[in-house]
Amino acid sequence: MTLAELIEDIPLHAPLPAAWAALSVSGVEYDSRRAQAGVVFCAFAGAKADGNAFATQAMEQGAVAVVSESPAPDGFTGPWLQVEHGRRAMSLMCRRLYGAPDSALDLIGITGTNGKTTTAFCTDAMLRHAGRVTGMVGTIVYRIAGREQAAVNTTPDSLDLMRLMGEVRDAGGQNFTFEVSSHALALGRVWGLTFHTAIFTNLTRDHLDFHGSMEEYFAAKQSLFDGAGGPPPKYAIINSDDDWGRKLRTSKSTTLLRYGLKNGADLKAENIDAGFHGLRFDVIYPGGRQHIESKLCGLINVYNLLGAFGAGLSVGLSAEEAAAGLASCDAVPGRFERIDEGQPFLVVVDYAHTDDALRNTIAVARALKPKRVLTLFGCGGDRDRAKRPMMGQAAAEASDFVVVTSDNPRSEDPLMIINDALVGVRRSDTRHAVERDREKAIQIILNEAGPGDVVLIAGKGHETYQVLKDRTIAFDDREVARRMLRAYGYPGPEVRP
Repeated sequence: MTLAELIEDIPLHAPLPAAWAALSVSGVEYDSRRAQAGVVFCAFAGAKADGNAFATQAMEQGAVAVVSESPAPDGFTGPWLQVEHGRRAMSLMCRRLYGAPDSALDLIGITGTNGKTTTAFCTDAMLRHAGRVTGMVGTIVYRIAGREQAAVNTTPDSLDLMRLMGEVRDAGGQNFTFEVSSHALALGRVWGLTFHTAIFTNLTRDHLDFHGSMEEYFAAKQSLFDGAGGPPPKYAIINSDDDWGRKLRTSKSTTLLRYGLKNGADLKAENIDAGFHGLRFDVIYPGGRQHIESKLCGLINVYNLLGAFGAGLSVGLSAEEAAAGLASCDAVPGRFERIDEGQPFLVVVDYAHTDDALRNTIAVARALKPKRVLTLFGCGGDRDRAKRPMMGQAAAEASDFVVVTSDNPRSEDPLMIINDALVGVRRSDTRHAVERDREKAIQIILNEAGPGDVVLIAGKGHETYQVLKDRTIAFDDREVARRMLRAYGYPGPEVRP
């Protein structure tokens, strides 16, 4: 492929010289350490470094040209293509380089504040149960045509995303389900893709350190339903019980399915039975009624299952196939994940890290009719500070005992973060404790627990690390809780007290 073919239809600040247009291109890279002969190096500012500073290094390693939003620096002599939006340009180049794999697959993009991961897991399990070769990309893990790899970003950069899609396509895949974060939409990581189905779960306060306001946060989500540089999705599956979901606009060419528990939903849940066993309910959909059973717990998962059910219908599954596939999804790591060592109380680890998610997760615990709900949580450092007292208030209002601790403090003082959260905790008279050391905090809450209680360890979920000011350490809430419960002498998961 020539450079001219690679950048076709991408606006440039200056015409492409004929000598540059004929250059042979073999790849695209955004990391100068991987630059080699024949690649186009995309140079743009990242979270930790500015790629423009490494353009010369990339050229010395064999890159044929540089694409950047900035003009060429003084003294740079190689081909330099200045574009309006670097990441959007890279997405379009990578799509062309890998032969538009999104056009060969039914792409299911899931966006929203909470529920993306669970909806993605349920959707992918459903499609695999129906015998399809699939891909799934999200916060916890990437599953690519039967192969698993560790997740790097919720939504990878366009180059990595196209590689993964290409692998699924080449393996004979039919579907590719992935979480589409607001960061990915705002930065242009999914620019120009052809989405078959777009799902909106909900919108609550989060990531305002990046977006600045709820309106900008919503605008990023809206862009997926506008097409994000590509055609509008064929199907839009939208939570109509969410205030922001009702504000979403869809194209006239998009088939809209609204889901929820209230009147007006196209996919409506009725006869809900929620308990320790999981969920049972009927979904009323255009053309019929289907019974759903799931091992997932809590009302919030009714919404996630409805969204996944709608995705199944959109890609041609029958209601019966969708229901059978949803029943096959046993659990989602770090999402109301039970820690069972035979103890006489329930211990759950959950990723809830916003006030809304915390309220929803505690509501799931309350629905199990426990004696008490004991909640441990922390707030992330270098993130939206205003949500900390809101999380504290949510935990204290809905729990019987609260332990406030560290999450990922990053560069901030953990005690300062805790103090912010305590402002909200102290709005209630709920008994609480403070312990900055997360492992000691888990011990405090387990020591407090008695028969019939639910212990909720919130905030980190599936994460296996903790980000401190000067280092990242290995830390898994699930393993810490298991180790402590074993040390207390409980008989293990196969033996019930």
